[in-house]
Amino acid sequence: MGDVGACWDNAVVERFIGSLKHDWLFKVPQPTRSHMRDDVALYMKYYNVERLYSANLDQSPIEFESSFRKVSGWT
Repeated sequence: MGDVGACWDNAVVERFIGSLKHDWLFKVPQPTRSHMRDDVALYMKYYNVERLYSANLDQSPIEFESSFRKVSGWT
């Protein structure tokens, strides 16, 4: 992360929250707080494990990181 007050530091979180709202919460009824909490946890798993990203060569973040580690020799 950068300096205090750097607007770029917040961009990653803003992107995630925007995707969460647009892709998930506004499309699925949220009757209770516990239901919403569970839904957010499911979305976080989907966002990091299953969702494909064009910037990652149409791979999920986990797949992309794994392929990067294989190529670079990191374990």
